[in-house]
Amino acid sequence: MAADPLAGKVALVTGATGVLCSAMVEALLQAGAKVALFNRRSEAGQALAQRLAAQGLDQTLVVTGDVLDRPSLVAAREAVLARWGKLDVLVNGAGGNHPSGTIPTEQMTPETPYEAGFFGLDLDGFDRVLRLNLHGTLLPTQVFAEAMGPGSSVITISSVAATLPLTKVMAYAAGKAGAENVTRFLAVHFAPLGIRVNAVTPGFFLTEQNRFLLLEQDGQTPTARGGKVMAKTPMRRYGRPEELGGAVVFLASDTASFITGISLPVDGGFLAYSGV
Repeated sequence: MAADPLAGKVALVTGATGVLCSAMVEALLQAGAKVALFNRRSEAGQALAQRLAAQGLDQTLVVTGDVLDRPSLVAAREAVLARWGKLDVLVNGAGGNHPSGTIPTEQMTPETPYEAGFFGLDLDGFDRVLRLNLHGTLLPTQVFAEAMGPGSSVITISSVAATLPLTKVMAYAAGKAGAENVTRFLAVHFAPLGIRVNAVTPGFFLTEQNRFLLLEQDGQTPTARGGKVMAKTPMRRYGRPEELGGAVVFLASDTASFITGISLPVDGGFLAYSGV
């Protein structure tokens, strides 16, 4: 790959200030792209832009909005076009989970109270998480891809849960599975336009959202759930945020010009291992 594989390209990352997405933003900038930071809170976007500028990565634009709100997405698109005149790369990074969309127990047994299992699942909570991960990918793509042309790339940040559903996080897994299905649909749909559509599928990375689920209070000892993750990950460690950057840059670059409709795992072998 060239030293600056994204030189001259303009990218937008939704959920840009998150732990994983901010690392992707940095990788895109280091690869030569100009990057719009789309986030719900302007102050968080400005703080990230300032941190990056201190590293000499100052080709950024902070745009504020919600991935479920079309007017704010349209306003962000117009701001990017007014600043840089085009958009070549969209990274659908916004997503996540919420306790209201989870099931407290891993398996339903005869002794499990109904409310602690599937039968107690709150459908409003399920819909909230599903919308964030599925609609929050579909709607930004609908708005931003309208401004994209031949040679452009849409990259959705998925999850291993899309392929291999994880216990408890039913809504999150369903949302990511839907987002991957939309990715493949759009890869076919957009092919005549020269717009490629792919997904990056992270395994387990430590973030502020999941750290308490995977590590005890000492920050070192795995929880019971964390131990299961390690046992299922052949590389026996969590991913580092910067390790997602290479996959995103690759799929955004012309090096991947004949690649569309795939989900690229960055998971330490999690999906390759049956557990035995």
